[in-house]
Amino acid sequence: MESLTETQWDVTISGTGIPQSLLALALSRSGNKVLHVDKNSVYGGPDAALSLQEAEDWASAVNQETTHLPFEDASIFAPTFPEPEPRLSSSRSYTLSLSPQLIYSRSQLVPTLVSSKVYRQLEFQAVGSWWVCKPATDGTKALYRVPSSREDVFADDFISMKSKRTLMRFLRHLQSQLKQDADEGDRSVVEDEDLAKPFSEYLTSKFQVPPELYDPLCSLSLSQVAPQATAAKYAVPRLQRHLASIGVFGPGFGSVLVKWGGGSEISQVGCRALAVGGGVYVLNSGVESLKHDEQSGEKSRIQLQLSSGETITTKYVVGSNWDLPAQADDSCNYDRVSRSISIVSSSLDGLFPVTAEGGPIPAGAVVVFPAASLGLPDESPPVYISVHSSETAECPPGQSILYGSVSITGQQGQSLIADAIDKLLKSNAGPDARVLWSLRYTQLGRAVGSDASPANDVSGNLIRFPPQSLDLAFDDSVIDLVKDAWTIIMGDGASPDHFMKFEDRESYDDEE
Repeated sequence: MESLTETQWDVTISGTGIPQSLLALALSRSGNKVLHVDKNSVYGGPDAALSLQEAEDWASAVNQETTHLPFEDASIFAPTFPEPEPRLSSSRSYTLSLSPQLIYSRSQLVPTLVSSKVYRQLEFQAVGSWWVCKPATDGTKALYRVPSSREDVFADDFISMKSKRTLMRFLRHLQSQLKQDADEGDRSVVEDEDLAKPFSEYLTSKFQVPPELYDPLCSLSLSQVAPQATAAKYAVPRLQRHLASIGVFGPGFGSVLVKWGGGSEISQVGCRALAVGGGVYVLNSGVESLKHDEQSGEKSRIQLQLSSGETITTKYVVGSNWDLPAQADDSCNYDRVSRSISIVSSSLDGLFPVTAEGGPIPAGAVVVFPAASLGLPDESPPVYISVHSSETAECPPGQSILYGSVSITGQQGQSLIADAIDKLLKSNAGPDARVLWSLRYTQLGRAVGSDASPANDVSGNLIRFPPQSLDLAFDDSVIDLVKDAWTIIMGDGASPDHFMKFEDRESYDDEE
């Protein structure tokens, strides 16, 4: 077998994040000689899933390498309790995702996983209810389940009858737009001139929606800014996506998460497909430097120095800014969000009701804390808590994982997340519920809601993926970015009709 140095590689992919791993999947039957390297010891890059010990090692590494990482300011919070308080299980009992994202059933990712035949290697679980923290009549904080379908609105006992009629009129408008879009070939609803307004103004001026419904509706769009700062052209299409996704995979839910580690599982499935197709994988070995290979006589080939000490040549190099040597003008002003991962000593069963007759017990829920619920001015951003039950295999039975996020960085952001978690446990867990362990950090990337579509940075045969989206749902633009990179690599052999469309390697019975 040829060594890495002796092989004339067609493509070298650096990093095993979701874009790189989906590209590996797309190239898995191309016949190209593909080398896939990662400077880390685990798959997934920014989407990695870690055990407790791996998370602690990761936090140390983040703080030691203060540049060229999509994370910073990592810390571990591990309180001690007197006996017989609940305890953490063994390190390997946990699989903690650094960038948890929910996947809508109408996402471009789903048909891509189906047409490439790797969906059978993934187990999807329902994300059920959205909850918003609202002041109760007695002045305490309470969680209110957001009605996200017409059936939910009729069953709701919190909204007034007048508000219900208004909300139903708004939902009917969204549903009619969805039907019109389908009839007219996906004509974009963004053509509506009213969508130039802030979302709160749009709701009031066009539908007379009362302010009490701003936060619940904004939460369904997963907007990470206040309703007054959320653009209608951002929120309305995302609300339509939410509604259109309900019932596609089963009654009562419209989004899913991937068991055993979320995005990390998707990355590993893509990498596994390339390995089966003859690709070579090397972990703990990143790209240290790159230059055109003058000695080969081919200007089109690139020479790479790997951190393992080996030097290789390749025709194409693909990776993100985090996985390739910094450019001279690499002064991108990244956006930042505060994130935390908390293990709590409660299953929080009350957050996972079955949302429709015949529907599954959800494994995920979304809890939103608007600014006012945390004592902040209305224009401040909300805190999102994604709750994962032990059914995700991310923690042992009797515990759950809380993934917190807020678009305020530093100590203030982490304090807000901690405050939200405290309110969540007090309102929906027993008096003995505890935070057993937390990982707190800042994530760098690309903010959601930018008017400009992300694009790959292509310089000759070097392709750089843009910074990862900080969206709380899977970013569908990733599929387009991967497709663009695949098209460049495949050249004249690239047909859009062939992208990610494979036959089964083995015979399967889809009834199983």
